Amino acid sequence: MDATVLAVSCSATHSLAKTNEVCIKLLEALGVEGDAHLGATVKHRSRVLRDPSQPNPRQVHLIHAELFEELRAAGFSVDAGRMGENITTRGIDLLGLPTGARLHLGPVAVVEVTECSLLRPQQWVTTTERATWASAARRNDWVLGDGPVGCSAIVGPSLVSSA
Repeated sequence: MDATVLAVSCSATHSLAKTNEVCIKLLEALGVEGDAHLGATVKHRSRVLRDPSQPNPRQVHLIHAELFEELRAAGFSVDAGRMGENITTRGIDLLGLPTGARLHLGPVAVVEVTECSLLRPQQWVTTTERATWASAARRNDWVLGDGPVGCSAIVGPSLVSSA
């Protein structure tokens, strides 16, 4: 079975949950068109406070759908977009990809893995949920190639480092 994109999501505001879309457009060196994190410099509020001129390594967020299954098994109600990801995948070990790996998302769009981050739940997440969500990680990526990404797009990794 090929690795695929299950959902794509976007939010123009700095909210944890993002709205599921039919398609999103990745813009090279910027991120997801219309998303609050779009830009060459950091957009996460905590990083902006430290240094607003630093490069944005979190232009697009990816989470594997298998994580949702684990969280549902633990009693949590989670759906694509609720954990702040722009792209939800199935069938690829996102957390096992090394920094510098490239993912081809459909025929044109390409992202490069920049870091893995733990989710930091907001105040509305209950104390019980925080312990589980704190162990949930997502990949943060740098957009290398423009292009649309929609559901059912094939995800093809390239482990050749960009360096």
